[in-house]
Amino acid sequence: MDLQQYNIATGVSENNNIEAAVAELICSFGDITPEVIFFFAATCYDIGVVGDLLSQRYVNSRVIGCTTAGEINQRGCLHNSICGFALPRRGFYVSSIMLPNLFDFDMKAAQGLVNGMHAELSTCGVMPLAENTFAFLLVDGLVGLEEIVLSAIHGEIGDIPLFGGSAADDLKFKKTLIYYDGEVHADVAVLSMINTSCPFKAFRTQHFVASERKMVITEADVASRRVMEINGASAGMEYARLVGIQYDRLDPMTFAAHPVMVRVGGAYYVRSIRQLAEDDSLTFFCAIDEGIVLTVAEGVDLVENLSRTFSEIKEHVGEFQLVIGCDCVLRRLEYTQSSDVTKNVEELFKNNNVIGFNTYGEQFAGMHVNQTFTGVAIGLPQSTGV
Repeated sequence: MDLQQYNIATGVSENNNIEAAVAELICSFGDITPEVIFFFAATCYDIGVVGDLLSQRYVNSRVIGCTTAGEINQRGCLHNSICGFALPRRGFYVSSIMLPNLFDFDMKAAQGLVNGMHAELSTCGVMPLAENTFAFLLVDGLVGLEEIVLSAIHGEIGDIPLFGGSAADDLKFKKTLIYYDGEVHADVAVLSMINTSCPFKAFRTQHFVASERKMVITEADVASRRVMEINGASAGMEYARLVGIQYDRLDPMTFAAHPVMVRVGGAYYVRSIRQLAEDDSLTFFCAIDEGIVLTVAEGVDLVENLSRTFSEIKEHVGEFQLVIGCDCVLRRLEYTQSSDVTKNVEELFKNNNVIGFNTYGEQFAGMHVNQTFTGVAIGLPQSTGV
């Protein structure tokens, strides 16, 4: 068996001319016949043009992409670039759906679409199971409905591992976009179920642990993820007091360094703050509600945590040919404050073949999380299989 036919192709371009950038990406993909292409593009590019050019070159392949708050690829952690990967038709089968109109989300319709994905894969002669299939979710990062989407789809895919990221727009917080089926969309989610004969492992990691400092949300607007009061006091002022930061220093960097956590099912998950409003309310990246108890998080070494994560995954899948990575933009804001830390993180991403993007939130299993690195590591083709 020619294992070269099963190899995943990757590419990146920093060319500011969109046609030249896509041409560079296509050149990097080589002679592959893709089952699907995923791309991640900075907002300086028109993702409609990117997607269309890729679709014109690979007319029988799915093309899916989104806008970012940074791109992760063979050259490191970039801004104003395009990167992507192509999964070969040999060794991979993919079923994808778009969940439209998230603001008027139809849960039953969404569940029906997810069930249809199982049938589509079955027609390809494969049975989607946890050991041979994973799910990759891209969501509009500004709709604020990731939890509702996950509640609809997670039960329908069973024990198939799921991860994903919320599309971003370079911290502009104006419009996040997804390319699917030849068009650019907002207010949507795209779910892909990917069946493969290659070994793989889905994962999540975070470099925060819970402290003893607690806070209770006492007034909130659930729909907008906005918190007005914490512990009965004005939200911004009380948050600043609890984390020990001067109020006038509250900014995205402070929020990145001092997130909070919520305990679910015995495990702690990060809940990050997006911004402070003039009325002293705090807007979160994740769902919140009145009465929720939050814990102030304390950071551990990000580089050591990331290195250990990759080492542990390699024990399961061997050497990586690709890691699809969804890394929170707040993590990027944190590690880019130090040139040495940035260099170490970039080396880890390069050495482990990470292709992905910086997100406005991450998904893992049935949870929407923040300040987390989620993804799937795909090992080298095996000598037996498809």
